[in-house]
Amino acid sequence: MKYIINFATWFMGLFQAGGKQFANWVATIIPLVLIMLVFMNALIALIGQKKMNKFAKASASNPIMRYMILPFLAAFMLGNPLAHTMGKFLPEYYKPSYYAACAQFCHTSNGVFPHINPAEYFIWMGIAAGVQKLGLNTMDLAVRYLLVGLIMNFIGGWITDFTTAYVCKKTGIKLSKEANLTK
Repeated sequence: MKYIINFATWFMGLFQAGGKQFANWVATIIPLVLIMLVFMNALIALIGQKKMNKFAKASASNPIMRYMILPFLAAFMLGNPLAHTMGKFLPEYYKPSYYAACAQFCHTSNGVFPHINPAEYFIWMGIAAGVQKLGLNTMDLAVRYLLVGLIMNFIGGWITDFTTAYVCKKTGIKLSKEANLTK
């Protein structure tokens, strides 16, 4: 009987600890993410959706714009998963590469911009807790992770271009490299 009581106590303690953590998030992380989302939506409204779409279409001609700047701005302004929608303005050939760069960026930016991927913020918080225990500044790590992420996400997007070319060649599929600016 003692084992059952100990297990039941542990089991309830698990949920109590989860409740305490959730209450902490409601008081700290959730308001931060909410205010950042409101700010981003207000900024997009001020800039205008048509201008945002025009910028995305213009980004199709340059790999740095396609795989570094556009994913950064889309993730910053729209968050995950909405940032992936900016790829709709790119030519078919570049869509897989944009998705690769954008999906990776939504992870490498969480330390500095938690509104981009709030569902995975707990991963960053776990890493940050370890860094804080060492007495180090978490923002130093967050900025480095962001900068390395920008470069690696660009490389990942560009490498996906080569993968797309290989698959197209092997399958005989021809994908357009021209943006359809008439939409």
